[in-house]
Amino acid sequence: MRCIWILLLGHIFVGTWSLSRQGQLPNFVLIMVDDLGIGDLGCYGNTTLRTPNIDRLAQDGVKLTQHIVAAPLCTPSRAAFLTGRYAIRSGFASTLYAGVYFFSSSSGGLPRQEVTFAQIAKQQGYATSLIGKWHLGLNCERGDDFCHHPNHYGFDHFYGIPVTNVRDCQPGHGSILKRVFDYVPYGSIGAALMTLVFLRVFGIISSTWKLVLPLALLTTMAVAIFIFLVFTYPYFNCILMRNLEIVEQPYSSENLTQKMTYEAVKFLQRNSERSFLLFFSFIQVHTALFASQAFHGKSQHGLYGDAVEEVDWSVGKLMETLDMLGLRENTLVYLTSDHGAHLEEVSVHGEMHGGWNGIYRAGKSTNWEGGIRVPGILRWNSVLPGNKSIHEPTSTMDIFPTVAKLAGTDIPKDRYIDGHDLMPLLLGEVDRSEHEFLFHYCNSFLNAVRWRPLNSNSIWKVFFFTPNLSPVNSSTCMHTHVCMCLKGYVTYHNPPLLFDLSRDPSESTPLTPQEEPNFHMILATIEQEVIHHTQTLTPMPNQLSLGNLLWKPWLQPCCSTLSQLCTCNRDNFTS
Repeated sequence: MRCIWILLLGHIFVGTWSLSRQGQLPNFVLIMVDDLGIGDLGCYGNTTLRTPNIDRLAQDGVKLTQHIVAAPLCTPSRAAFLTGRYAIRSGFASTLYAGVYFFSSSSGGLPRQEVTFAQIAKQQGYATSLIGKWHLGLNCERGDDFCHHPNHYGFDHFYGIPVTNVRDCQPGHGSILKRVFDYVPYGSIGAALMTLVFLRVFGIISSTWKLVLPLALLTTMAVAIFIFLVFTYPYFNCILMRNLEIVEQPYSSENLTQKMTYEAVKFLQRNSERSFLLFFSFIQVHTALFASQAFHGKSQHGLYGDAVEEVDWSVGKLMETLDMLGLRENTLVYLTSDHGAHLEEVSVHGEMHGGWNGIYRAGKSTNWEGGIRVPGILRWNSVLPGNKSIHEPTSTMDIFPTVAKLAGTDIPKDRYIDGHDLMPLLLGEVDRSEHEFLFHYCNSFLNAVRWRPLNSNSIWKVFFFTPNLSPVNSSTCMHTHVCMCLKGYVTYHNPPLLFDLSRDPSESTPLTPQEEPNFHMILATIEQEVIHHTQTLTPMPNQLSLGNLLWKPWLQPCCSTLSQLCTCNRDNFTS
């Protein structure tokens, strides 16, 4: 009888989650920091970076210690976060070196048939806004069709950048394009061409000039295009937009976080009397690093630390605004990162510009824990307990179904949703995560699988291949700037490497059949689940194919004229 009564009370309480203050649906402030390491925050063990506002969120709410992203790179991770689905289901399945967008004039993007949590909220009457980084495409056929713009995915309001912040966007920080084109064997091509010319001039071979000259012309054109792309990159790709209008091209990073913070504050003020969803997607702490004057040189960890501490200030301003508007009790706040810190980031002056992933191995671009285990903090004062830690496996994909449930609606029934509603776990109604298995993709390739058996405290993780690290025995891929997923850059394992994260969270020593009696049973179980998972995948057009990644001049957004290199500054920022 007592159990029935508890279940009845739980059912009644579940029905009141989504309706609180004066019958109003709960608000959502969802915060994602770019390239932030789990070890960069005080509430996750950092003792030298000052993050009091984020730490206070954790103290007042729930901290997830095994919060996992669905991909270790920006574009696929964000697609999975917004849709609650593995990115491969949306066509983010690169088979190339690049697994993200670099150009504002690329034609790939989040497919329009995908449903985001913003669309779910908007259908329920929410005001919705995305402030910050998008990185999921922009145009399809023309430079102004905006087919992949956030406005088409449920966000009424957008103020931010459509691509990402890279070194080329800031003078004096070098060029990421030079890194990308390092994989083109220009030296070999040039040497082969010069050899061909030499052999032809001295009559050693009989090839006609009709063959030699076109090859020389093509090589010259390739070099010219490369130089053009490097020179014009900041003008064509470092773009700040307000809704469909370009307001600054190229944008200046000075005070950029402050501008976006005050834009968010104004959104909260405008919509304080109705339900709202704000997705604040920080441009920091991705390189090229920047910090406003008030934070420059103030941390113990150089420019990276300055940027982290400015992020914390911004989070504090948002929380202060919620308090001033009397919205704290009716707002679910969530903070995370899109993946682990980028450990290979070294500035042109030799300074380390990457973060810290704590005890976890490696970082961004890998499926070692340092690349996919991220901060996960949720605060909802009137509903969630404070100062609570949950050690169960959870995913950034869980935000989609959680928002849907709290907004008073169901998740779509016409597609696989890989995330699970977090509320039962957060409230302590259940002790175990619904994620028995999590699949870790490296671009289009299934790299690793995590298994949390229902009858065990172990958390098994197997790797089918691992990146070739450089220097050897390090946790980085310094030779390629990020770790790659392709043959020649990875080592395949048969049998797969097996770790028990409950005993070895740093993934320092793989288990052997002699050390683990259930070794073969664990592998067999995971292999069966991989077969089942693969059967749920539907072929989709590859949004990260070469054709969808390339720079297309006819898709180039431009707020002035090409003769002016598209430059403009129409952003009237007032704090």
